[in-house]
Amino acid sequence: MAGTRKILVGTALIAALMLAGCAGMQGEAQGGSVDPVGTWGDTSDTTAPSLDLADDGTFSGTDGCNRLNGSWSVDEADHVQFDDVASTRMACEDVDTWLAGLTEATIADTTMTVLGQDGAEIGTLEQAGADAPSGY
Repeated sequence: MAGTRKILVGTALIAALMLAGCAGMQGEAQGGSVDPVGTWGDTSDTTAPSLDLADDGTFSGTDGCNRLNGSWSVDEADHVQFDDVASTRMACEDVDTWLAGLTEATIADTTMTVLGQDGAEIGTLEQAGADAPSGY
């Protein structure tokens, strides 16, 4: 009886750990198939928007003026979701700061299409190393 209880408790513990490992892991494609990890945009131009998505589910970047950071995940519809987005608030002349309005994105080939809070496209970023120009 005591042996059976130990097995049941051990099995329940393993199952709970496996479920906890799958639930809410940022950076993991939770049913999605896209892998957004990497650099998006032209990081050699300090006035151009860019994002760096790390495999730990965090991101950092710039809108060409202000620094951005937060967390990301991929949903089952292959949308990259940006959460806990923080940004500096410097006033920059002649810089279009559209990237600061990001809430989610889609990825097709080497292009990340960034969507705003209303779900409308606000700009695009090319994957670093891709031949197409970055920005919108």
